[in-house]
Amino acid sequence: MIKYHGTPFGGSKSEAAEALIGRHAFVSYAASHHLDVCLDVCQSIAIDNGAFSAWKSGKVIDWEDYYTWVEKYIRHPRLDFVIIPDEIEGDEEANYKLIAGWSKRFSGHDYHKGVPVWHMHESNTKLSYLAQSHQRVAIGSSAEFSQVGSPQWHERMRWVMRILCDKNGQPMTKIHMLRGLDPDVFTKYPFHSADSTNAARNCNIKDRWIGTYPPPSNSWRARVIMARIEAFNSPERFDCLPDWLK
Repeated sequence: MIKYHGTPFGGSKSEAAEALIGRHAFVSYAASHHLDVCLDVCQSIAIDNGAFSAWKSGKVIDWEDYYTWVEKYIRHPRLDFVIIPDEIEGDEEANYKLIAGWSKRFSGHDYHKGVPVWHMHESNTKLSYLAQSHQRVAIGSSAEFSQVGSPQWHERMRWVMRILCDKNGQPMTKIHMLRGLDPDVFTKYPFHSADSTNAARNCNIKDRWIGTYPPPSNSWRARVIMARIEAFNSPERFDCLPDWLK
């Protein structure tokens, strides 16, 4: 499973480069000032549309500006995929329109770099449609399923896997889990990739790093966090059978 570490990191660009060299980065439109570093040193990057940050802060994103920005990087050899605009608490009609807006703006190989978001409060029918029509689908935790890893979140995810996986429990499309780099989460589901800002958020909180050999800098602290995450992997399949059929 590919682990995309969210940016930006605290400290200088050189410290970010030291932490991310040879890794995979998830760069948000809402905070893109480490993008040049990521393009220089990472194996690959993915671009997030910034919808989660906007939702939390109450801001509104001009998607035309987002498209113009994405066009600068859409063909960069290290860009893996781009998250298509979405409204986290929006209805399905609004989000279908945003997906259609991507197809109007991009075509061919550029089009296929766009990844739609299915929100966990949306219908199973929409999830099935996105899985059949796109090479990769991102899953966003929303509404009553907004807390990743909660009991209701896992219950919903079990139904998601039954839709996305074949009879052998293997996904029929690539699955990217947004905010999904908790090993207690991604080791249970056959995700192709996931992201989180865990390392970026915690590497500069020095009070959490006490002991005989505390890491000496932000970059070292970030590397410790990322190494712990990268020590785990997602499973190759999911047991899709309900308990009552086992």
